[in-house]
Amino acid sequence: MATKQPPPLMKKHSQTDLVSRLKTRKILGVGGEDDDGEVHRSKISQVLGNEIKFAVREPLGLRVWQFVSAIIFSGVAIMALTFPDQLYDAVFEEESVNSKTPIRLYGGALLSLSLIMWNALYTSEKVVIRWTLLTEACYFGVQFLVTTITLVESGRISTGAMLLLTSRLLFTLITVYYYYQVGRRPKKV
Repeated sequence: MATKQPPPLMKKHSQTDLVSRLKTRKILGVGGEDDDGEVHRSKISQVLGNEIKFAVREPLGLRVWQFVSAIIFSGVAIMALTFPDQLYDAVFEEESVNSKTPIRLYGGALLSLSLIMWNALYTSEKVVIRWTLLTEACYFGVQFLVTTITLVESGRISTGAMLLLTSRLLFTLITVYYYYQVGRRPKKV
């Protein structure tokens, strides 16, 4: 039996024909600009999204502030865990504390927050950075309010407490500033 040979494969010329390639890319929807002015190189980048769109335009000093915050949280946490009496005395200028357990629990909570701060230092995701800054701002704000109420109730205002209140108010303002700066939409050029 004789078998019939298939015809020789013909090379497609569409790969070398520029007009044909442009028509194909137009049909596929790649190569053109989208609503945001981005040019997609492939259909995959359209489906998966473009990671550059989600990158954060970092405000000046953001990483330094994140680093300083992580050090502050870690330092105070270690001090609260190891020297609870000295930490209490530095703020309220009282010689004795009834129980060290609440201060050590405070140190454990701060150590947990410091781990979040350290990890946020290495991310470039806008959402993670903003949530970390919001957590930090809430912490500083609550600490400011609690310390103020405690000082008003006790009637004793110490230098350490005033320094703590001033620093917490300043830290809250700086953190809120960075929170809004990271959340801003970049200006289109």
